[in-house]
Amino acid sequence: MDALAPGKFEGRAAYVANLRQALLQACAAGARDLYCFDENLVDWPWSDADVLAALTTWAKPRRRLHLLAAEYEDLRQRHPRFVRWRGNWGHCVQALAYTPEAFAAAGSCGGVQSFFTCVGTEQALSLSLFDKRLWRSSISTEAEDSLQKSQWFDALAQRSSESFAVTTLGL
Repeated sequence: MDALAPGKFEGRAAYVANLRQALLQACAAGARDLYCFDENLVDWPWSDADVLAALTTWAKPRRRLHLLAAEYEDLRQRHPRFVRWRGNWGHCVQALAYTPEAFAAAGSCGGVQSFFTCVGTEQALSLSLFDKRLWRSSISTEAEDSLQKSQWFDALAQRSSESFAVTTLGL
């Protein structure tokens, strides 16, 4: 598997391809924590068979996939394979939903609209989306960038609530 090269790039296809590669690379490296932040996580490659296989292999004790979004309904509808995977591996997934007020209170994360970063690997890796309209993004392998994003993620997570339940209860 080729390591992602740091730098800037544009385009939705490039963003999804690099995000897929980042997820695969982090899982292969045995990252302890995977942090995924987006408004709804719909554009992420959750239905990709290789990503799901990598997540399945990665899912071991003391590892955690952290999801943080404003809502998960679109994710449920567009990625049923991931929803099914979440049902089987819910013990290693933390899914939180933030409110606009919580987002405002957490402050900006350097103008980033969406990001993936991992913690607990030898090589830091962070992928950031700055402009969702033009899909302007960047990849960083700087440990400081990953640390900053994970700390901002934690600050917003503290103001967020559990969401995206493994099962849906109804009457």
